[in-house]
Amino acid sequence: MTLEIIGAGFGRTGTLSLKTALERLGFIKCHHMIEVATKADQVDYWSRIANQRDVPSWDEVFSGYRATTDFPACDFYAELADYYPNAKVILTVRDEDSWFRSVNETIYRVSQVMPSWLPRLVPRVGKMLDAVAKLVWDGTFAGHAGDPVRAKATFRAHNEAVKDTIDPERLLVFEVKEGWQPLCEFLGVPEPDEPFPHINDTAQMKRRIFFIQCLGILPYLLAAAILLILFG
Repeated sequence: MTLEIIGAGFGRTGTLSLKTALERLGFIKCHHMIEVATKADQVDYWSRIANQRDVPSWDEVFSGYRATTDFPACDFYAELADYYPNAKVILTVRDEDSWFRSVNETIYRVSQVMPSWLPRLVPRVGKMLDAVAKLVWDGTFAGHAGDPVRAKATFRAHNEAVKDTIDPERLLVFEVKEGWQPLCEFLGVPEPDEPFPHINDTAQMKRRIFFIQCLGILPYLLAAAILLILFG
């Protein structure tokens, strides 16, 4: 199996909707940050890439996948396009202001509220956070993901670089609100007889952030409980 579709769009541009749509079209499986967050082998691959140590081949990273989208793979779109010359490239785009708000309310916020003790307690979490920080927050955004001017400039520059780098016949610039028609026409597959999957996971992400914040105060609650038991 080899990659047939390379997603070049940044996270929070509808990449989860695109992943779901591609899998419903039969491109199973589609790689996404979800895989990095939930699969031990993917955490290991991207940690090795981030730390430039025993770097795996792209065939190893994407074994079992027909497509990819979202961070961190989107940052390697040019390398992947060269490595998989027959793969088509999809650049998901979005209004830059709403994109910036979404990033800072969800995926970047996670990195800010993560309690320092958790990565030490759960090494896999620490390895994943380290890889994402080095590849995305400190890499792609050079430490300025929270700065609206710099982050949006990076977003624009990336999108323009994709358009300048990839052969137009091989590239689809796509907003998920456009639905099935442009996507299916580009891929040469029939449109499904079902609505396009517009997946908005912002509310779910915010619940996860709240849970992480609660974890952050857990040691203080435990300490307070111990003190009450001992001296109360």
